Amino acid sequence: MANQILVARAKSDLFLLPEMANRHGLITGATGTGKTVTLQVMAEGFSRIGVPVFVADVKGDLAGISQPGGQNPKVAERVKMLKLADFIFTGSPVTFWDVYGAQGHPVHTTASDMGPLLFSRLLNLNETQETVLALVFKVADDQGLLLLDTKDLRAMLQYAGENAAQIGTSYGNVSTASIGAIQRGLLALDEQGGDTYFGEPALDLDDLLQTAADGRGMINILAADRLLQSPKVYTTFLLWLLSELFERLPEVGDPEKPKLVFFFDEAHLLFDDAPKALIEKIEQLVRLIRSKGVGVYFVTQNPLDVPETVLDQLGNRVQHALRAFTPADQRAVRAAAQTFRSNPALNVEEVIMELAVGEGLVSFLDAKGTPGVVQRAWILPPHSQIGPIRPEQRQQIIQSSVVFGHYEKIVDRESAYERLKDRAGRRAEAAAAPAPQEAPSTFPFPAPPPRAPRGRQPESMTQAMLKSAVRAAGSQLGRQVLRGILGSMMGGRG
Repeated sequence: MANQILVARAKSDLFLLPEMANRHGLITGATGTGKTVTLQVMAEGFSRIGVPVFVADVKGDLAGISQPGGQNPKVAERVKMLKLADFIFTGSPVTFWDVYGAQGHPVHTTASDMGPLLFSRLLNLNETQETVLALVFKVADDQGLLLLDTKDLRAMLQYAGENAAQIGTSYGNVSTASIGAIQRGLLALDEQGGDTYFGEPALDLDDLLQTAADGRGMINILAADRLLQSPKVYTTFLLWLLSELFERLPEVGDPEKPKLVFFFDEAHLLFDDAPKALIEKIEQLVRLIRSKGVGVYFVTQNPLDVPETVLDQLGNRVQHALRAFTPADQRAVRAAAQTFRSNPALNVEEVIMELAVGEGLVSFLDAKGTPGVVQRAWILPPHSQIGPIRPEQRQQIIQSSVVFGHYEKIVDRESAYERLKDRAGRRAEAAAAPAPQEAPSTFPFPAPPPRAPRGRQPESMTQAMLKSAVRAAGSQLGRQVLRGILGSMMGGRG
């Protein structure tokens, strides 16, 4: 079939079938054994058949996928050795992204979109603090207060602390000690770039699902070398992105090819020190997102880095060499060998330690969804450049992107911070110059403005802002639905 993705060559060609690509996958191996090149070859293959790709570039060496290859003599040697006829060096269409906005289009999301559960993981909150944060989000939702950035959340936490007794009668006790702990966590998060990441314009997931003019899928590369310095921020961002895709995309069952393929590099960071409940919910997310047409491929050093319940969901596998210098290493090699469907012609446990750079043990799902017998094979060389590109090349690609200029323009519209600040100012003025007593307003905010007359009327600036706020407040229902999904997926308590 023309759409099959040729990944490796042994005595026969080894293809990754597009209709099985949303059954997920795993790329493993020790440092320097060829995992990144395998990822690059697979990303190119998906792009060629029109499937968009998302990948985090944790070492800064994936940007070369945007440029034609041919400069590397080892690649030319591999092409000759594997007798690859009609092999053409070419780059792939790429969109660069960067949470910090330095090496790609800025990536933003709102505090409301992230939700209290993922925020709790970001801030390493305990159970009591997590409950207080969820309560603060609930108060903001109920009162139509937008939580767009961290200053909105800090303002809302301050308000909750100052009005703990009044809020407690409707929502439950508010621990001021927990408020302080969360505030300190937010300040630390801002120092790691949280003040840059949270805000608007929020990332539109449709921008990750684009195809180029020639029909090839866009390869979205997130610059993650700096982001990886804060592992929880890195993993929580990618987990949020997967959750958003699950919530936004419609059910498609088993399509002929995926809508998106998502590579999760340094996957062990997602599971390090993760509680059992979180691992169980990640396993559910991986299993369920398949029906949305999204394939998730974990990239890590050893299969044992991935919990068994998640590993069972990963049908397409490439294992590069592992080294066994200690008894623990030997156990890891033995366990890795046992994850494959056995091949009587191979002693997999021995072969894992003998593989050369660029060789791998490969097992892909067949058309019936059955794992193929593991085979020792050479991974094909990429058609594109291996390694980083020059800064000017990156900037040229960024500036020629269809989304250039949109995410670079930061928007700071009226939200919780401004409304609470305005309300506090009006209270201070009223205290300084007493006015005639008015009827008390509904807690904790004044009544909404009167309903506009029927018929289309010219909009003033104030009316336009009100409509924007109403639309955003309406989206809070969607955010609450998403938090309900994440509550079940991420081990949240009712």
